[in-house]
Amino acid sequence: MICLSSFVACQDVIDVDLNEAEERLVVEAALIKLKEFSGENQRIRLTKTRGFFEDSLTIVENADVTVTSDSGEVFTFEHDSAGFYSTDQFQSNLMEKYYLKIEVDGEIYTAEETFMPVAPIDSVSQRNNAGFSGEDTELKAFYKDPAGEENYYLFTFFVNFVDFPTTEIYDDEFTDGNTIFALYLEEELEVGDEVLISNFGLSRQFYEYMNVLLSQVGSVGGPFQTQPAVVRGNIVNETNPENFPYGYFSLTESDQFLYTIEE
Repeated sequence: MICLSSFVACQDVIDVDLNEAEERLVVEAALIKLKEFSGENQRIRLTKTRGFFEDSLTIVENADVTVTSDSGEVFTFEHDSAGFYSTDQFQSNLMEKYYLKIEVDGEIYTAEETFMPVAPIDSVSQRNNAGFSGEDTELKAFYKDPAGEENYYLFTFFVNFVDFPTTEIYDDEFTDGNTIFALYLEEELEVGDEVLISNFGLSRQFYEYMNVLLSQVGSVGGPFQTQPAVVRGNIVNETNPENFPYGYFSLTESDQFLYTIEE
């Protein structure tokens, strides 16, 4: 006789009560003018924060978005798709102040920022067998800091085999008026790889914002991943200050240098 025994396992369903944070507006408003280009085409994106188990973005399509220059010129950003608001008539005057205004869902959001210039990238040098391991390729992007003024910079180094560029910020507190460099180290670079190097001019408040942001997530892995703590930008809710948005309104000039890795 063969005896068959059945074993029944009991499973308890545990419901995890996740605190759902209040839905907030997310503003991606980085207006960038490349040197030698007009900067007339600009885009701003509006979305909403999403719940822990939500995969898709909640896009904002019903907002009124304008940017006004200090001289009184108003630029209207029209919604085109996926929460993007754009204009092809923006006039970027360096060192002029601009004012962002967003009206959505009965609330008004505002921010102000100065359009900052940037020092051009003059040259790039390469050194092999660098870094602690001796297996990294080292690039130095040289630029001449203007003398007698406060300057703040954000450099990005991007290659096509990474998801996010390496991001570094610099100030000229101890290098005013000198030729200095941004440093990049990467072990996986091979001969023929192209590295897109970008330099952005920052205002002091944007530099301080990025300094906090990068100190939380690190310079590698993308400065726009989820942060362990809320980093407040310069955009305020004039109607309901407690319902503050996420994001930052910035205006920067940028210079780019495409470097090809050599032997």
